[in-house]
Amino acid sequence: MAQNSGRTAPKAPKASYQCNECGWETVKWVGRCGECQAWGTVVEKSAPKSRVQAGPVTAPARPIGEVPIEDSKSRTSGVPELDRVLGGGLVPGAAILLAGEPGVGKSTLLLEVASQTARQKHRVLYVTGEESAAQVRMRGDRTGAIQDELYLAAETDLGAVLGHVEAVKPTLLVVDSVQTISANDIDGVPGGVTQVKEVSAALIRMAKLRNITLVIIGHVTKDGTIAGPRVLEHLVDVVLHFEGERASRLRMLRAVKNRFGPVDEVGCFDLSAEGIVAITDPTGLFLDALRGPVPGTCVAVALEGRRPLLSEVQALVTQTTADRPRRTTSGVDSSRVAMILAVLQQHAGIRLHNYDVFVSSVGGARLNEPSNDLAIALAITSAWRGKPLGRNVAAIGELGLSGELRRVRDVGLRLAEAGRMGFRSAIVPALTQDAAGNSRILDGMRVVDCDNIVRALTLLGMGSGESRDDNSRSLP
Repeated sequence: MAQNSGRTAPKAPKASYQCNECGWETVKWVGRCGECQAWGTVVEKSAPKSRVQAGPVTAPARPIGEVPIEDSKSRTSGVPELDRVLGGGLVPGAAILLAGEPGVGKSTLLLEVASQTARQKHRVLYVTGEESAAQVRMRGDRTGAIQDELYLAAETDLGAVLGHVEAVKPTLLVVDSVQTISANDIDGVPGGVTQVKEVSAALIRMAKLRNITLVIIGHVTKDGTIAGPRVLEHLVDVVLHFEGERASRLRMLRAVKNRFGPVDEVGCFDLSAEGIVAITDPTGLFLDALRGPVPGTCVAVALEGRRPLLSEVQALVTQTTADRPRRTTSGVDSSRVAMILAVLQQHAGIRLHNYDVFVSSVGGARLNEPSNDLAIALAITSAWRGKPLGRNVAAIGELGLSGELRRVRDVGLRLAEAGRMGFRSAIVPALTQDAAGNSRILDGMRVVDCDNIVRALTLLGMGSGESRDDNSRSLP
């Protein structure tokens, strides 16, 4: 029998090279990152530091019930929609990361927040690394953000930023952006993984010690994710995404992470040359202002966070001679539209294999929630049959593969918003099979319970037995 020689297996070599863009590590240098496929971003890692020994504590540990919370109560930012998303306002000592595409209005929004905070006699320091102080001043003149307690500084060095904080002693610090700030004693280029990690950690540590609300702007990649190391999102307390279409003035602010409030809220803003204005009632933005019934339209009641928004879905169905008909979508999920078309063909007898189908939302709304399935199905059927549904009918419900309508959350909240906007009829999923087909009056609005898509089409006069030339409707 062979005896063990007593030798241990050699240890695997440690990774000594790292990508500046995504943090990918490798044992040898390569010209192209194996994770993000970027060229020339793999550099040698710095030598690890010695193990940290136990040291003095900043404050003794105490029972959680004895920890004071008076200094951590939120205060309003002066922008109601931002307070809604944050869960009350700005919390002292909180670190907030705001990310968004270039040109979406991140700097304009934070300059408005800084101005409103300074108007409340709180000192604010706005540090810009992408523009000069004069450029920010010009934007402030255009948007009316000039305040005595608002201080500007154009810096790209971390030490200089901390020096400005020592001199100004602000209650709110805005850094635009973290990818432009660098530390001289840290290896790597500004915006790299190492620099972003160390700069962010230093700013957050300073904000916690001095009880300063810190708001930093972060860049995003071409696929919409936050650029830099993933640890940046773990370091901060709140992660906000600012998004919007370039062709539209509407901007939406969403909370991805929030330690001080809900993460399902959304704020709406109107961005113009005069600045940015909060929209407290955005429902009318997603409804077509034209009057009169039009084939191929249906109103859905989507839920953005806790806010119900009425959005109009438009569909166009045209006959084609191509072997593969087109399925084009805008503002809706293309995979769900494909599923809805299959359900309509299988269970409702609507043959669309030789038709091009175009589905779009009005006003730049993004309808990715399953509760919009029924409205999309009704809009497509209305366009195919050439029959209008009527402008006072709202549709709520998720469509299953067997043609059933599934219940969605907060139906009462959605119906209340539809009634407030003047809608007189609504189709919703039935709670039970026995309740299918029932009709009830809720706050002056007729609510019809349906258990499947076939019954909903029949109620609207678009069932499989109806003629395409019959324009009668069962609901107003």
